[in-house]
Amino acid sequence: MAEFTMELNDEQKEVRDWLHGFAADVIRPAAAEWDEREETPWPVIQEAAKVGIYSLDFYAQQYFDPTGLGIPMAMEELFWGDAGIALSIVGTGLAAVGVLANGTDEQIGTWIPQMYGDASDVKVAAFCSSEPDAGSDVASMRTHAVYDEANDEWVLNGTKTWATNGGIANVHVVVAVVDPDLGSKGHASFIVPPDTPGLSQGQKFKKHGIRASHTAEVVLDGVRVPGSCLLGGKEKLDERLARAREKAKAGGERVKNAAMATFEASRPAVGAMAVGTARAAYEVALDYARTREQFGRPIIDNQGVAFQLADMRTSIDAARLLVWRASWMAVNGKPFTAAEGSMSKLFASETAKKVTAQAVQILGGNGYTREYPVERMHRDSAIYTIFEGTSEIQRLVIARTLAGMPIR
Repeated sequence: MAEFTMELNDEQKEVRDWLHGFAADVIRPAAAEWDEREETPWPVIQEAAKVGIYSLDFYAQQYFDPTGLGIPMAMEELFWGDAGIALSIVGTGLAAVGVLANGTDEQIGTWIPQMYGDASDVKVAAFCSSEPDAGSDVASMRTHAVYDEANDEWVLNGTKTWATNGGIANVHVVVAVVDPDLGSKGHASFIVPPDTPGLSQGQKFKKHGIRASHTAEVVLDGVRVPGSCLLGGKEKLDERLARAREKAKAGGERVKNAAMATFEASRPAVGAMAVGTARAAYEVALDYARTREQFGRPIIDNQGVAFQLADMRTSIDAARLLVWRASWMAVNGKPFTAAEGSMSKLFASETAKKVTAQAVQILGGNGYTREYPVERMHRDSAIYTIFEGTSEIQRLVIARTLAGMPIR
C-alpha cells in the first residue's frame, strides 16, 4: 500500500506538465469557439488521441497509479484548460469504466477499443443511467430489459437522459431493470453495439455551461442485443439475483444501493474537475488584480480584493487535499467510513461555484463579458453541484454514513 503523500513524484510531475501543456496550447485556444458552437469538438479530441491522452492506455495508467493521484491530477489539468472540451475528452471513460468493472475479459477486449477508435477515426462512448424520473433516486429506474431465451437476446425499452455523448456514441452502455422487485439490486448493464435498430437520440440539451460536451436523451424502443452484451454474463447475473432474493426473503440485511456505493468511489474525480475549473478562474482573477489599476494602484492593493483572493486560494487548496485523500483511500482499499468521497466532491463543487463567482466580481464588468474566460468558467462550474450526485445528495450520503445508516 502506497503511503499518502502531498508531493507528486518525478514521473507524475512529468505527466502533469505534459497535460498542462496540452491544455494550454490546444484546449484553451479552442474553448470559446466550441462553447459558442455547442458542438462536440472532434478536432480537439483527435489531437488528444494523436498524443495519447484520448486512449484507454492513458487512463488505465493513471487509474492504477498506487498513490491514487494519477486520475485527480489528470482531471485537474484538463479541466483547467476548459470544462466542456475536457468532458468531451474524458466522457468516454465513464462507459469504459462500466465495462472494466462489470464485464468479462472478452467483453473488455471487444468493446473498449471500439469506444475510442484511433487517431485517424476517433469514436466516443456513452454511459446511460439517469432517467427523466430517476436521477438521484436510481432505485426508481424504469428502463427494463427482458430476456428472450429462444433467441438468446435481451430486449431493452425505456428512455435515458443526461447522457454524455448520448446518441452520437459508437457504443452505449445502458443500465436497465431486470427484476423490479429487487430495487437497485435488480439492475444490470448492457452493451448496445453500433447501429443497433431501436436506439435513437432524443432531445439534445442546450445547456447553461459545459456546452462543448454533447448531452442528450437516449431512446430505446425494442432494442435487441445479443446475450453476450449483458456485462458479466447471464450466469453471473442469475447468481447475483438469487442471492439478493434470498436476502430479501429472509428479511435480514437491508438490500443496499450498489449504484450509490459505486458513485461514492468515483466522486473524487469529479471533485478534481471542479478544482481545475476553480484554479483556472482564480489564476485569471489574480493576474487581473495585479495588472488592473484603479485610483493609481493595482486593485490587489485593496484589502477587499486581496482578501477574496486569499480565501479563493485557501478553498482551492483545501478542496484538492480532500480530493487527494479520497483518491488515495479508494485506490488503496480504505473504506469511506465518513463518506470521504462525497466530502471531496461536495466541498470541491461548492468551491468551484464560489471561486468562479468571485473571479467574475473581481473582473467587474469585464468578468461579465465573453471577452474574458471567467464568464464561461462560472457557467461551467454550476454543473459540479448537480451531476454525479447533487450537493444535497452528498450531504445526505455523508449524514447517513455518520449515522451508521445504509446509503440508498
